[in-house]
Parts: sequence; structure tokens; C-alpha cells
Amino acid sequence: MEFAQLAATSAAVAVTAARKRKIALLAGALRGLSPEETVPGTAYLAGELRQRQIGVGWASLRDLPPPAEVPTLTVAGVDAALQAVGDLSGPGSQQAKRDAVAALFGRATADEQAFLRGLLTGEVRQGALTGVLTDAVALAAGRPVADVRRALLLAGDLRQVAAEALHGDLGTIRLAVGRPLAPMLASPASDVADALGRISPAAVEPKLDGIRIQAHRDGDDVAVFSRSLDDLTARVPEVVAVVRSLHVRSVILDGEGLGLADSGRPLPFQDTVRKGGVLLPYFFDVLHHDGDDLVDEPAAWRFGVLDALVPDGHRVGRTIVDTPEEAGQAFRAALDAGQEGVVVKDLTSGYDAGRRGGAWLKVKPRHTLDLVVLAAEWGHGRRQGWLSNLHLGARDPEGGFVMLGKTFKGMTDEVLRWQTERLRALATDETEWVVHVRPELVVEIAFDGVQRSTRYPGGVALRFARVLRYREDKRPADADTIEAVRALSP
Repeated sequence: MEFAQLAATSAAVAVTAARKRKIALLAGALRGLSPEETVPGTAYLAGELRQRQIGVGWASLRDLPPPAEVPTLTVAGVDAALQAVGDLSGPGSQQAKRDAVAALFGRATADEQAFLRGLLTGEVRQGALTGVLTDAVALAAGRPVADVRRALLLAGDLRQVAAEALHGDLGTIRLAVGRPLAPMLASPASDVADALGRISPAAVEPKLDGIRIQAHRDGDDVAVFSRSLDDLTARVPEVVAVVRSLHVRSVILDGEGLGLADSGRPLPFQDTVRKGGVLLPYFFDVLHHDGDDLVDEPAAWRFGVLDALVPDGHRVGRTIVDTPEEAGQAFRAALDAGQEGVVVKDLTSGYDAGRRGGAWLKVKPRHTLDLVVLAAEWGHGRRQGWLSNLHLGARDPEGGFVMLGKTFKGMTDEVLRWQTERLRALATDETEWVVHVRPELVVEIAFDGVQRSTRYPGGVALRFARVLRYREDKRPADADTIEAVRALSP
């Protein structure tokens, strides 16, 4: 298939609001993929690379050749070129990557270049979420949607499911120890009372600010996978040792890997993930046990199996509650222990792999800051033509503003249109990529925490920042100071 056809499909999906129409467009593209193109093609339609990361960032995309006039790229050819880029390593590899990327872009038309840029930067915003694409796979293959969703639950990889549904045998996909499945995710709740209004009675667990891990054991063989299903086994020997010490033949466990300070309190997330840090496992669910698949069993049953198998020291604590008051006590206890919040879980629910449903609800304290917009980057995909990614700054009491990071989250189309017009009016310098503006516009930002950072001049950065609203009632002099932000850093 021509790569231009996928680029055109992505662009059409981006401007289509109707779910059924999105599904039809995606299904049409999926039908046109050859067997060897199905895995990378499905990844591209999902807005990602088959390889996920190939070591190419914005710096490699600054000076690109003009677009080609005629499309010549194929899906298979693009995948091979990107794989070759990802395989480059050693001295001189960064320049070699830039040259290879430039060569690929030189063969791409303008529309193909825009799609490639979005794939490489992770900014293909077309609304082809997993649920929509899963339904498209079912439509393209002529399979029941329930069968495709079940296969995704077990395989954890929609690319593989698409390949089997379209060109293989979907029935061969089964839960297998050693093959990761997509983790179940939690939806947000505004507070514990909101969560208990939707789930009761419920289990309340501390929400650990670590690395999601999925541990598989078959005999003496142990494998550990990340939330994105990457193999972490060689990097987490402590996790492997704990899983190997359990009295079990085969098991799949879900949990978090966490670093601890000498005091026993959890380390900041960035210290947990640093290279060479000790990662200790804390498990909160079990999906398979000695030949029995448990994903369809109610959570209360799975928790009983987990409690009998994993010792307290490597198991996430759990409190069964019936009232918001009890849930509130558990929430405050989690925060006092240094955790980032709680997860409220339905005791009757199965393990809904790969989905963010209503059976798990996360509750975290919300922090907000009033910051100043310093610049904005032009958007891609659905946000093409709008200023999207905001550069955020805190006020320096000695003069000026200190950049803390960027965000494009939380903005409606109406806000995007408004801020594009407003920021263009404040522009002091404008390039193909970014518009720098006078620091006059204050925006209220919600975020989950502050971490140390060497990337930004203030030495700190916001975690999961998103726009709540613009504060035209406030002046830049009313913005929060860099000292106030640093005071929130662990």
C-alpha cells in the first residue's frame, strides 16, 4: 500500500466527528494492507511507530528537505527505513540518523511529511483511539467485535490482533505466560466521595508513583514487562528475585516497581526510574495462577489468591470501605505515607485488560498554578494551523519568567482558536515551529506534581500539566513564583 493512502486516511479521520465514519475510514485502510504491512500499518493508524521509539526527536526534524511532488513511499518501505534509523548506534549515529531521516522526508510528499512528523513526535491527534481502531479491525476482518476485543485483552497488542484477524487465525490468541497483556487502567474521579458514589462497597489501595510492571513466571523462567509491554527483565533483578521466590509454578502478577528512601518512604518518580536504581515490586493483582486464568474472576476472588501467594512486604495494601468517610481516611493515610493518591476498585469486576473503564477509579489531589505563556508551538494532525503546545513560565521575583515546561493538554477547539489569535497578536518572533510572545497572558495549569529537572533553567518541571482556563482577570505580576513551584518539589 502507498504510504500516502494511510496519510490521507489519518487526515480524514482527524476531521471526522462521527465514530462510525471514523471506523469505516480506518477499516478501509486496514483492508488495503498486505500481510507484511498490517503490523506497521495498524501502528501508524494508531498514531505510533511499530518500533515505538527510534531515537529521533525534534532536533532531527528542524532542517528537512522540501517535499516530493509525487508519492513513491510504501508502508513497508517506510517501516524498513524507520527500522534502519532505529538500528543506528555508536559514534556518529546521531548525524547518521538525521541524514537518514532527511532522506526519508525528501521522498515524501507534503501530506506524507506531515504524517511522518506526527508519528515521530507522537502528535498524530486524529481520534483513532484504541476502542475505535479495535472496532475498525473487526469491521475490516468481518469478525465479531467481541471476539476482537477479547483477543486484544489476551494479546495486549492491537497490531498482532489485526494481523491475526485480517490474515491469520484469531483463535490462536490466548492468554500465555511470558506474553504481556495490556494492563487494566483507572479512570479519574474528582474525589473519594465521587468514587464511592459509583463503586460501593469497594477496595481502596494506595496509588504508588512508580513504574507499572507485569511479572510472568513459568517454572524458573521470569519475565517482567512495562506498561507499554517492553521487556524490563534485565533491568529489574530485584523484581525477578522476588517473583522467583514465590511458591508457585506459573503466575502473572500486576503491580508497581518503586524505589524507597532509607526512611522507607517512596522516592520521587524520577529517582525511581533513574538508571541503576533499585526497583522493588509491590503487586496488587494476579491474572494467572498455576494453570488457571483469572482475568474473568471477580476482583475479590483475585485478591484472595494474591494475598495467599505474595507476602505483605511485596503487596499493595488494601482497605475495604463502605462509606466516603472510610475512603477519606484511606486517602489521607496514602498521602501521609508519601503516595500520590488512591485507586478505588470494584470488588465484583473482572480484569478489563487494556481498557480504562469504571471499575477502577483513581483519586489524586489536584495542584494548580497561575503561569505565564512564553511561547507556543504550531500543532499537527487535527491541530494543524493552530498554536497548540504552550511554553509555561513562573515569575522570577528578580525580574522575568522561568520556563517550567510545555503542555498541549486540556484545550478545546474553541480555546485553540482563541489562543492562536490572541498569541499571534502578542508575537515577538515567529518561525515555522514556534511563536514567541510577550509574557502577558496568564493561564491556570493543573498538574500532578513537580520534579527536579536539568532540562529547564528553573531546575524543576511540572508532571502531567494541563490547561484549566485562561485568567484574563490576572496580570503577569499575579503569576506564581519560581520559589513557590520549587517548594512543591520533593
